[in-house]
Amino acid sequence: MPQKEKKHKLGGLVKYIIPIVISIGLCYLLFTGVDFKEMMSIIRHQCDFKWILLAMGICICSFVFRAFRWGIQLKALGVNPPKRALIYSIFGTYAVNLVFPRLGEVWRTGYMAQRQHAPFTTVFGSMVADRLADTVTVLLIAVVTFFLASDAIIEFLEENMSSYVAIGHLLTSPWLWGAGLVFILAFCILMKCKTEAAWILKMRQVVKELWLGFIGIVTMKGKGMWLLLTIGIWGCFTIQMYVCFLAFPFTRELVAENGWIVAQVAFVLGSISMGVPSNGGIGPWQWAVIFALGIYGLGRAEGAAFANLVLGTQTLMLILLGIFTFTAIAIDKRRRARLSGGETAVDGQEATGDEGGIF
Repeated sequence: MPQKEKKHKLGGLVKYIIPIVISIGLCYLLFTGVDFKEMMSIIRHQCDFKWILLAMGICICSFVFRAFRWGIQLKALGVNPPKRALIYSIFGTYAVNLVFPRLGEVWRTGYMAQRQHAPFTTVFGSMVADRLADTVTVLLIAVVTFFLASDAIIEFLEENMSSYVAIGHLLTSPWLWGAGLVFILAFCILMKCKTEAAWILKMRQVVKELWLGFIGIVTMKGKGMWLLLTIGIWGCFTIQMYVCFLAFPFTRELVAENGWIVAQVAFVLGSISMGVPSNGGIGPWQWAVIFALGIYGLGRAEGAAFANLVLGTQTLMLILLGIFTFTAIAIDKRRRARLSGGETAVDGQEATGDEGGIF
């Protein structure tokens, strides 16, 4: 028992403490060499906040599209929650991730499984497929964006030759490719070997759920609408970043000189940075966006003002959405408990997922 408790505490350290440390460390480095007063002066005197408010509205639209897309995947698995519950699940996911990185997806799965009396593993598989689809989409967008912006990126790297050389050595390193090959071989062996080891069996179960969730997308009904919603999600994110660029005169000038690709590069690097474990992207996201703006010659103070304001306002929005969501979920639970006929009648009523509108 003490051994299990020790492992549990170690797991908690890895999941929650390390992301917080990463966020704090990157934020410290982020403000090193930046005049904080100058950055705040830029925000107060140069920002047109109506564009930031518009960007927040567009972001909320992307969350709603994501909720409806997940609903299509759940329906293919026989889980039919009402639209408002789907929206709550997405709002809540982002809010939880601010406090406990990566736990938002687990919360989302548990909330939906409990509410709809569905198997946790079934809902978890659909959630994993949802995230896999996002990963593939980001990679495709990144490839296209880096191809279109290759001239500016190469020019920047050549001006910063140490970075250029370091990246070149990394990509051509036999150690990198050798480690990748060893990892693939080890993974294949673990998937095929006969064993009773609990951690290997658990890993196989996770891989199976990933596969079933991915196949569910391929075989489900409504693939056309699912694809349109995917385009809507990432279209909203792209437009959101572009709109944020209109909030400052120096970012508007970058767009006027170089076109929309500037905002797209910032969006892609920011999206990739979200893979770094941190609380809501705090730290890695600003670093990535400041780097992207630096590619096009924007100064560090202006870049820090832009990145910190955009992420700060989005974090505030997620906090407000979280308060709204968990209040609404509590009210929804009490409402369903009071309905005549008990939860059987409620589940029967809501099984169609159609209550006359989104809410």
